[in-house]
Amino acid sequence: MSEPDFGAQRRQMVEEQLKARGISDPAVLAAMLKVPRHLFVPFEYRAQAYTDHPLPLGPQQTISQPFIVALMLQASEIKSKNRVLDIGTGSGYQTALLCELGAEVFSIEIDQDLHRAAERSLRDLGYTAKLRCGDGFEGWREAAPFDAIIVSACPGSVPRGLPPQLKQGGRLVLPVGRTEQELIKFTRTAGGLVSADLGSVRFVEMKKPH
Repeated sequence: MSEPDFGAQRRQMVEEQLKARGISDPAVLAAMLKVPRHLFVPFEYRAQAYTDHPLPLGPQQTISQPFIVALMLQASEIKSKNRVLDIGTGSGYQTALLCELGAEVFSIEIDQDLHRAAERSLRDLGYTAKLRCGDGFEGWREAAPFDAIIVSACPGSVPRGLPPQLKQGGRLVLPVGRTEQELIKFTRTAGGLVSADLGSVRFVEMKKPH
């Protein structure tokens, strides 16, 4: 399939999956329109890259459906020059989108193979982000505080180490729950964390180091 066809699919994705379902942030829509999602999925799934469902990346690893990625980005309220912690690099797709939004991106992936593949994909496309293979539960303390933290796997409950790494007014967006998961946005205020429920989701379990 040629790149012009994928361009048409991206436009259709933005119109039908994102705008039609309430994604209205112009910067998020522009980034989703630009980043070539098909280059962040395994070759055998490229024809499905712009469909409205997650795709496999490897054993117990997936790339989230486009709408959920856009929803998390919109909820995170990313502005240019924001410092953002991206937990669960996966294939690097969301990392690329954050770069398009003008963020300074720090991204953690626990799976070495995914980390290396994401590093190659991002480099080949000219995206610059600081990448680490490691434990997302611990965050990235030496790079804190962050304007936003996005977690693209389900840790069950909020990892204790993450809220202290947020700036005042910073946003933490992640799925929580065990059998049932909810996507929650937490905002750090002087009085503590304020939460907003963004709806039911289904993410892979966030892995701990062996």
